[in-house]
Amino acid sequence: MGKEQYFFTSESVTEGHPDKVADAISDSILDAMVAKDKNSRVACETLVTTGLALVAGEITTDCYVDIPELVRETIRDIGYHSSQMGFDWQTCSVITSIDQQSSDIVQGVNVGEGLFKEQGAGDQGLMFGYACNETPELMPMPITYAHQLTSRLAKVRKNGALDFLRPDGKSQVTVEYENGTPKRVDTIIVSAQHKPDVSHEDLKEAIIEEVIKYLDLLRPIYRKTSAYGHFGRSEPEFSWEKPIWQNH
Repeated sequence: MGKEQYFFTSESVTEGHPDKVADAISDSILDAMVAKDKNSRVACETLVTTGLALVAGEITTDCYVDIPELVRETIRDIGYHSSQMGFDWQTCSVITSIDQQSSDIVQGVNVGEGLFKEQGAGDQGLMFGYACNETPELMPMPITYAHQLTSRLAKVRKNGALDFLRPDGKSQVTVEYENGTPKRVDTIIVSAQHKPDVSHEDLKEAIIEEVIKYLDLLRPIYRKTSAYGHFGRSEPEFSWEKPIWQNH
């Protein structure tokens, strides 16, 4: 019986990617309301574009939260502090459109207000996922490494190691599998927003040295890994389970 070989690719985006900025704003509003009123019901979404953040939705709570201020604080913490980046936490427009919770939703979650004893309200969706022993996080190797790369991008930007980087960025990791076991990392792609005066060659060298090499993937351990796995191993060459930047 022949070996089954295939490639699996996953991507991750940095905290400065518009999707993540929107998520961070919505989550900061939820956190602030639950901190003051644990029974808050917060269904809000955020849209961001050049110079604008729009927060809209339906909220039921007994507390007050300064949403525009939260929005600006979140954008500031991510690192957008100049209009040259397309976003400046101090000058961007912040628009809010918040309504009371829908009466249809209320009767689905308030005890005694619905047609049936059973309660529940929410979107209908289909999702899949699984835990595996490829990484200590119990996640597949491609997405784990993709997340670690974008995390490293943010770290070297904020600590000044690569001070020409800007908040937006993305990584993509492709791993070759053989009979369901990771065999080798085939391809790594890193895309990073940066200042316009940085050359492509300087950017490429900096990303390779300060981001990609910190994962230390280019080591001759893959034959051992494919033969009998690596999860829980204590040999020195399997230190890849602990990215080396965690020790710095």
